[in-house]
Parts: sequence; C-alpha cells; structure tokens
Amino acid sequence: MNRAFWEGKRVLLTGHTGFKGSWLSLWLDALGAEVTGYALSPPTDPSLFVLADVGRGIDSITGDVRDFDALKALIDARRPEIVIHMAAQSMVRYSYEHPVETYSTNVLGTVHLLEALRRVRRPCVVVNVTSDKCYENRNQVRGYQETQPLGGHDPYSSSKACSELVTAAYRQSYFAGEGSAPRRIAVATARAGNVVGGGDWTQDQLVPDIMRAFAAGRPVRIRNPHAIRPWQFVLEALRGYLSLAERLHADGPMYAEGWNFGPHEEDARPVSWLVERISAVWGEGGHWEVDPGTHPHEAPLLKLDISKARSRLGWSPRLRLEEAIPWIVEWYRAYQDGDDLRRVTTAQIERYEQLLGLR
Repeated sequence: MNRAFWEGKRVLLTGHTGFKGSWLSLWLDALGAEVTGYALSPPTDPSLFVLADVGRGIDSITGDVRDFDALKALIDARRPEIVIHMAAQSMVRYSYEHPVETYSTNVLGTVHLLEALRRVRRPCVVVNVTSDKCYENRNQVRGYQETQPLGGHDPYSSSKACSELVTAAYRQSYFAGEGSAPRRIAVATARAGNVVGGGDWTQDQLVPDIMRAFAAGRPVRIRNPHAIRPWQFVLEALRGYLSLAERLHADGPMYAEGWNFGPHEEDARPVSWLVERISAVWGEGGHWEVDPGTHPHEAPLLKLDISKARSRLGWSPRLRLEEAIPWIVEWYRAYQDGDDLRRVTTAQIERYEQLLGLR
C-alpha cells in the first residue's frame, strides 16, 4: 500500500455509513483522498458514522444504490477515479426474513453501479466488496481459493455470489475486449473474512453482541460456539481493498478478477475461542453461555486461502487476531467512557500505519 497514491484521488465509496465504510472513510480522508460517500442513513443506532463524526471531511450523500438515475447522475457529476462498492444488506439472519431486500440491494445494486459506469464511460477502477460467504460451502478443511465454485445456502450468501457473477459478466461483456477500450474501466471483487473491530453495532454479529452484553453486565448468548470463521481486524481487510485498487489503477487487466483477503490460517478460530479471549481482556463482567434456541442454518466451517493476494499483491495480515482483541476492547471501553471516538478511531488507524511502516 502506498500512502502517496491516494493524495487528491477522487474516490466514490458506496455504503460509507456502515461499519467498514465508516472506517474506510476516515482512513481515505486521512490519506488525502477526495471522498464522496453514497449510502442510506446509518444502518444502526448507535453507529460509528455518527459517533466518530465520519461525515466531517468527506462529501456524504444520502442515497440508495437501487435508485439507478440518482447513482448515474452522481457518477456523471463527480467523475470518480476509484470506486469502492460496499453498499449491501450484510446480515445473514436478516436475509432469511427479507430476501427481496437482500437480493435487490446486493444484486441489483451491483448491476446499477456497473451499468451507470458503463453509460458514463469515464476511466476508473472498481473494487466490488462481496464476501467470503460467496463460495459454495462444502465444509472443507482447507481454505477456499478464488477459482472454486460460487454458491450460497442462505439469501445473503447467494446474493453475494450473484454479485460476483454480475461483476464477471460486466467485465467480460463491456469492460474489456472489442467494443470497449481496455483499461478504461477495470473491475475486481474482494472477498474478505469475518471482519471485527471497534464501532460495529450490527445486529446478530458476534463482536457487537458480545459488547452489548458485557456493557450491560450480562453474559452474551452464543448460537454456534464451535463454528470456525476467518476472523480479521477491520483495517487488514480495508488495506487489501486499497492495495487492490492501487494495482488496478496501475495495470487493470492483470488484476481485474476475484481476490481473497483473510487472516493467517491459524486465526481461523472457533467462535468460543474469540469470545473467551475478548472476555479475558474485558475483565469483570465478561461471561458467555450457549443460546439453546432454534437458529437458521450457518456453515460450521469457513476458511479462505490468501496465497494469491500474498504472492501477487504483496498483501498479508500484519496484526494477529490475539493482538487485535485489545484494540477492539479499547474502542468499546472508550465508548463507555464517553471519549472522543473520532480521535480514538483515527488513532488506531495511525497506530496500524506505524505497524506497517507507512509512517
């Protein structure tokens, strides 16, 4: 990742009011990019977007990726050099109850973005952020590679696989080969693991559930303590997106494909492991118990193979999961104490950059 690359770059970030979008907005602002955010109002209350005053320093626009005309008009007006598409319905359990909303946002939202870019026809690079759950889950022990079949048991996972297919179709039909100028629009997809970090309040997500319970002085109820997931600190995944965008800008055709961004293999841990480590760092009041209720299907095992990103992008995780847990607890303790959460969040970004040797 090159800090100097982002100075003055025109970036369109969809989904900037969400958890990952808020972290990325703050980071891009710190890097000197000219950021336009396009998203619905923050999806949770509280939200990192509000608590860290993310809208200060970027051009924040309220809008829906399902509104094609508004999205196209925005792209035509702002002329982004880089587009990072993160707007999504991101909850598995919610997708069971709201499949139409999930598909319309995650699939048609992708169609609308790529179609708007096709019609505007201005040079840019696009990183479409999908999910590690886009793969057909076979409960295999080894990590999924980018060439393996896409699928999805639940509407959320399926919708992300569909978004991948839409992206591939647009790339092959419109953004390369005859009929369009090569390198004019370069599109890649990013499939990250289970991202964790301060400021996440998403419903039915592990870390937010833990922090809500601990702050209230009650044990957190865990649905699937033995499920294994590729946990990674939020800035690790975001660095992957930024590194990919840089490579697309330099040589789009070589990098316009799907990419996994996940932790080292040993950081694919059971839910119970993560809960116990967070409990230990939190201290008094940090307890958990198994939720005996009936729950929708969730894959028991999921890992990502990141050898492609390591060898071709030079990207690999720098912060081990056990090292990241104190950062997460630090953020939520600061929230409890009423601290300046923009300062807390940007300080963690600076600390992470120092870890990478960027400062």
